[in-house]
Amino acid sequence: MPTFDPIRSFRKLAYNNALASHRLLQACAALKPGEFEAPRTSFFPSIKETLNHIITVDWFYVDGLEGGTLGYQAFEIDEPFDDISSLAQAQAKVDQRLVALCEALTPEKLVSTVRLHRGDRIQEERMDDVFAHLFQHQTHHRGQVHAMLSSTSVAPPQLDEFIVADDARFRGEELAGLGWNEETLMR
Repeated sequence: MPTFDPIRSFRKLAYNNALASHRLLQACAALKPGEFEAPRTSFFPSIKETLNHIITVDWFYVDGLEGGTLGYQAFEIDEPFDDISSLAQAQAKVDQRLVALCEALTPEKLVSTVRLHRGDRIQEERMDDVFAHLFQHQTHHRGQVHAMLSSTSVAPPQLDEFIVADDARFRGEELAGLGWNEETLMR
C-alpha cells in the first residue's frame, strides 16, 4: 500500500497551475487585435487587466512563500504588461518558481509561518494556508478570463483536465513542451 505524502497535492496543484496558465495564455496569444484589452464584463473589465492582476498577485505571494520582502512593490504598476507575449513569459517564470517551491516542500515547511509584507504590517500565516489561498485565487481569475474568451474570436481552452492519470492523453505534447513528463506529475 502506498504511503500518504502530504506534499503531493501541493506539487500537483503547482504543475496544474502552470499548465492551466500555459493553455490560457496560448489561447490569448491568438486573440485578434483589440480583443486583449477590449472592455468586458467581469471583476476586472478586460482580459488584459485580469491577467495582469493574476501575475502581480503571484509575484506578491510567491515572493512571500520564498521568504522575500517584495510586499506591495508587486503592485506598484497595475498593469505591468501591455502585450500577451511579455506577460506569458513572465507568468511562466513565476509559475516555475511556484513549482520549485512545491517540489522543495517538506511537512515541516508546510506548517511553517510565512510573513507577507503588507506595507504597514506583516501578515503571518501558515504556509499550507497561503498555498491554498494562492491556488484558489489563480483558479478564480483564470476562470474569469476563460469566460471572457467566450465572447472573442478564440475558443476558451480546456483548463480542468489535469490532476488524474486518465487525463494524460490530453496533455502529452504540452508536457513535453514544458519539459515535464507523466512520471513527474504522478509521483
